[in-house]
Amino acid sequence: MTIEVLIADDQAMVRAGFAALLDAHDGIRVTGQAADGSEAVTLSARLDPDVILMDVRMPHLDGIEATRRIVGPTYPAAKIPRILMLTTFDIDDYVYDALEAGASGFLLKDALPEELVHAVRVIAAGDALLAPSVTRRMISRFAAQKPRTSLAAGRLAELTEREREVLVLIGQGRSNSEIASALFIAEQTVKTHVGKVLAKVGARDRVQAVIFAYDAGLVEPA
Repeated sequence: MTIEVLIADDQAMVRAGFAALLDAHDGIRVTGQAADGSEAVTLSARLDPDVILMDVRMPHLDGIEATRRIVGPTYPAAKIPRILMLTTFDIDDYVYDALEAGASGFLLKDALPEELVHAVRVIAAGDALLAPSVTRRMISRFAAQKPRTSLAAGRLAELTEREREVLVLIGQGRSNSEIASALFIAEQTVKTHVGKVLAKVGARDRVQAVIFAYDAGLVEPA
């Protein structure tokens, strides 16, 4: 199965470079390029990509609002694409908001070429948590500045004790195999629990579950 990718970045050379790199790999095809967030929303609905590389800062409509519109309930396409945010080395102050808006992960713009290819494949497969240590630090940093929501507390009450344990470990950035070892259960059982946790807390993927775990107070910001 070919992974179809849309690239959204206001710099033409960046778009061209990413497109050339990704198109050179089997199983990945760049189907469109957008110069700003508005164009990204329009092209996404028309092209129905599997993955969108979304720059955080773009003119007219930034990557956060574009992400919010694409992931939102009024999105017209058949499937909601996975969105991989592109950010600078210093980590934009907006990335947490982008993840909260529905992005599945982020990648530094100065990442190695093989890291970009790997990230696209990981995102397309639904394994959302990229560069776990960096992602956890970033989420922790911004979670400390945000008030916890009553919505998180309400959804937390729907979880069983085992599902709560699984969510805590997800919030710590643990993989399925690590969760299985920690709880002394089979990895397939973990996958079942993870699926139920995501459904109950309203998370599209593991990154959203990590954010929820912070919002609910299950994982404390470092």
